Amino acid sequence: MINQTYKIKGMHCASCAGIIERVFKKTEGVSSAEVNYATEATKVSFDETKTSPEKLSKKIEHLGYSLVATGAEETQPKNLKLLELSDMKKKLITAIPLAVISILIMAWDILSLYKVVPMMSDTIKTFFNHLLPLMATYTLFVVGKPYLLGFYRFLRYGKANMDTLIGLGTISAYLYSFIIFAFTDLLKPYLNVGSTYFDVTIVVITFITLGKYLEARSKIKTGDAIEKLLNLGAKTALVVREGKDLPTGQAGIEISINEVVHGDFIIVKPGTKIPVDGVITEGTSYIDESMITGEPMPAQKKIGDTVVAGTINTSGSFIFKATKVGSETMLAQIIKMVEEAEGSRAPIQALADKISAIFVPVVLVVAFVALGAWLLFGSSTLGFAQALSYGLMSFVGVLVIACPCALGLATPTAIIVGVGKGAKEGILIKDAATLEKLHKVNTVIVDKTGTITKGKPTLVDIKNLSDFSEQEFISIIATLENKSEHPIAHAITNYAKDLSAQAGNNISTLSVSDFSNIEGKGLRGKINNIEYFVGNAKLIKDLNINFDTSTLEQYTRQGKTPVILATAKEVLGFVMVSDEVKEESKLAILDLHKLGIKVIMVTGDDAKAANYIATLVGIDEVVAHVLPKDKLEKIKELQLSGKIVAMAGDGVNDAPALAQADVGIAMGTGTDVAIESAGITLLHGDISKLVKAIKLSKMTMRGIKQNLFWAFFYNIIGIPLAGGLFYPIFGWLLNPVFAGFAMAMSSVSVVSNSLRIKAKKL
Repeated sequence: MINQTYKIKGMHCASCAGIIERVFKKTEGVSSAEVNYATEATKVSFDETKTSPEKLSKKIEHLGYSLVATGAEETQPKNLKLLELSDMKKKLITAIPLAVISILIMAWDILSLYKVVPMMSDTIKTFFNHLLPLMATYTLFVVGKPYLLGFYRFLRYGKANMDTLIGLGTISAYLYSFIIFAFTDLLKPYLNVGSTYFDVTIVVITFITLGKYLEARSKIKTGDAIEKLLNLGAKTALVVREGKDLPTGQAGIEISINEVVHGDFIIVKPGTKIPVDGVITEGTSYIDESMITGEPMPAQKKIGDTVVAGTINTSGSFIFKATKVGSETMLAQIIKMVEEAEGSRAPIQALADKISAIFVPVVLVVAFVALGAWLLFGSSTLGFAQALSYGLMSFVGVLVIACPCALGLATPTAIIVGVGKGAKEGILIKDAATLEKLHKVNTVIVDKTGTITKGKPTLVDIKNLSDFSEQEFISIIATLENKSEHPIAHAITNYAKDLSAQAGNNISTLSVSDFSNIEGKGLRGKINNIEYFVGNAKLIKDLNINFDTSTLEQYTRQGKTPVILATAKEVLGFVMVSDEVKEESKLAILDLHKLGIKVIMVTGDDAKAANYIATLVGIDEVVAHVLPKDKLEKIKELQLSGKIVAMAGDGVNDAPALAQADVGIAMGTGTDVAIESAGITLLHGDISKLVKAIKLSKMTMRGIKQNLFWAFFYNIIGIPLAGGLFYPIFGWLLNPVFAGFAMAMSSVSVVSNSLRIKAKKL
């Protein structure tokens, strides 16, 4: 089964999305299809043995659409959009002067009735009566060609979209006016031949085309996050390859980044972008990593440190070995994640999608009902000629003012802007549903190590209770901890390495057998046929060793974590490991409290050490000495009590808890970003970004609700007004010209409101 995203050419409204989606879902071999009007793209899952992109494209070509393959590095879809915009602009340049002339004629007629301006002379009136049909013919058949095609496809294939409504409305006004113009004397006894609607045809088509042009321009701005991310990447790399002689005076061969392979050694000069991910093998430098961390200060990099594609070398030259190329790089993963998130649907969009799916057929029915009602009920009081004139105005007005586009754009445009803004802030959002859930969160669970603290603990105290020398004592602990990936284990093994360097002799790790991990408690293994245990106080208790753990209290009260070494019979001693609190943690917890969110720290570390850290930063509740499964149970317990829970962890050890939480948040650091492990990834492991993510979610959801309110309100008021429902009560009847303007501006206003999210500060 293939899962692929394609751009769609020819989409003009939310109804188009519904039509394409229904066609794809009925196609043999397609298991699922989602079409997004805002991104003008579709995500399709299909069996390549039964169908193909070419066949899918042919399924919709007769309806005026086609598929365009897209990918992280392709600009073709955007180029096509720019060409479409250029074509619309050319047509508008010719249509706007005609619309201005038409509006001036309409204004002259209205103002002359109130004697604000003199009446038109017969000569001028005759001139305009012959000019307007020519102007309307050009506008309808040249500028309005897409709407006529929409009407034609409806007649032939029975598929109606927004273009169908505009096409039917404007051609009805044009044909009625043309018949009146051609057969004035013949129809004079029966109809009001003084009223034609050539001006309506001209102005409505111009307004709607202008609206579509402004909407399309705005939509490009909403999705510029992808383009900016693409521009971050380098285009070439300076590579040194073994076995290849370099030209005299040249330090490397410049090749396209697409040609870089694993293991290539790449030279990076000052001021240049790093082309792919890798590890420094020679030299040192300071690198601007703000594109992934949000940190403005360049980070120092030395041999053994990782570098990321798209970051900028600010000073010094160095050589690094390529470890991730092409789609493997962190930048490529970020681009892919942002693309997928922008194209995903939020649950709040479901109602708008359902309404948009049936909107156009319902509007067609309403328009004909309005026309019929005027002829049926209006003829007896107004006369047939006047009733027909009003009925036609209502018919055209309903078709023109009805706009599912505002509904279709309300949610996705806000999502696109929100996801893009998040990416710029180092907040990677997996999908729209996650972004929607996040604004409801009222409880946040955090891990201690790597989330509240820096995650790089150091060994600060040693208490050797055995006959071993300190070096032997440390060597045994380091040997066992060398098998573990926990940050505390790294602290102990790093200390052993430093001690070796200082002593001038090597505290080598010993041979270990029968090694095993005791979940949530520690490690065990045999060294020189003696079984040793390394772990926390809970492990010692389980071994039934007589040891007064109160001796540890003076250390744990200071936030230090004990690591105890024992045999099956006695405690040999312990070391204390301490982890510094991140500078931003205290302020982040304070900001979460301001948002009304309770913060709970759940950790496998010692209770006193955990409580000490919690007191420093202001955490509400601490749950210590827990196993990974206990974290999961704590989340379930909170959810059963009605809490909406977000879990922030490292994305690997906390995977079960992240999956159970309503929103899982991975604290990604450097290139080790757990993009697939959680709904949201905070680059650089910065907890202050968690606050920004929640604010972004609230801001985006507020924008969506505003968009949906105005989209629904606009249609609820606009369609009855255009249909003449208020005429018997207030004498109100909406001119189709104003209906066209309102319809055009509705979509523009929704997109503009979404763009406001960009300017707001998190």
